[in-house]
Amino acid sequence: MLVSIKAENNFYDPLKVGLLIVAVVFFLFTLHGLLTLEWIGEWNFFSEGRSFWTLITDISSAIGLIFRVVGSLIAALAVVAYFIKKGLTTTTTYRILKIVLIIEAIYWFTFITSGFFGFEPAVSALLGDTANTQGTGLWYTASVLISMGIPCMFESTILPIALVQTVRNLSPEKPQTKAIKWGLISGTCYIFVWWLNNAGLWIYTAVWKGTEYVTSYPENLFSFIITVFGLLALGIFATYFTKKSIGSKLEMLKLKTVGAIILIAGLYFLWNYLTWIFFGKPELWSDWYAWFLGHNLDLWALSLPLLGLPLLFRSES
Repeated sequence: MLVSIKAENNFYDPLKVGLLIVAVVFFLFTLHGLLTLEWIGEWNFFSEGRSFWTLITDISSAIGLIFRVVGSLIAALAVVAYFIKKGLTTTTTYRILKIVLIIEAIYWFTFITSGFFGFEPAVSALLGDTANTQGTGLWYTASVLISMGIPCMFESTILPIALVQTVRNLSPEKPQTKAIKWGLISGTCYIFVWWLNNAGLWIYTAVWKGTEYVTSYPENLFSFIITVFGLLALGIFATYFTKKSIGSKLEMLKLKTVGAIILIAGLYFLWNYLTWIFFGKPELWSDWYAWFLGHNLDLWALSLPLLGLPLLFRSES
């Protein structure tokens, strides 16, 4: 959630330290994603139609990652400067926020090619072009739609629009309430993006591996439940909180609730990461773990509890 928070004078204020760690982790995870180059040439292993789409989506995603590395670096350096200087001017803060959010919007927009890729089999099936469904019929069409088409189309359209609207209202000359409104909407969109991405992959894995893969392992069952239902519940609550907070100024905003939402979202990523660290074994490996641990560019969010906890226990006086 995008809010400007006046830090305490204490140099080691938990909120400042948490913000610093999250910003640095965000940059390092993004940089790692950009430098992971195993995807180069993977399109050569697919059939002609899928090879074309894989090439387009891989290049588009790489361009988006370059933008996000730049944006995350700017954010990290700004927070370091804020930490060292014990504050930044209002003008500088607004300028940096605008740059970072615009870059973030561009990053998410680059996934629109993946959205088209995910919808392409369904469109081809509707048009009667069964050759483009890879010969696997309804199952292939449905799995690509829920694991790629719907999530990528949402994150490449709705989320960038919300981020751009936040930028448009980030100005000392404009009412603070509008920036807070769109900041909260953007944060809520992030939760739904995470839900669509992760729930789609978990449902795909559960169907592909069989329900026993989920029910036979307590860690898998818990992960499935908090992914498919837990993140959805968090998104619905964030929507309710956002609607209730529209028109609020910063001093009226319930930062403890914001902190709780951030904390829960971060714990979701942290739990799933630690699940593999402590319980991972060969028979547990699946497309779900391959996605979450190897291709999930939002894994940086596991550091969010360090930001959520200080907000949750921060005095609002």
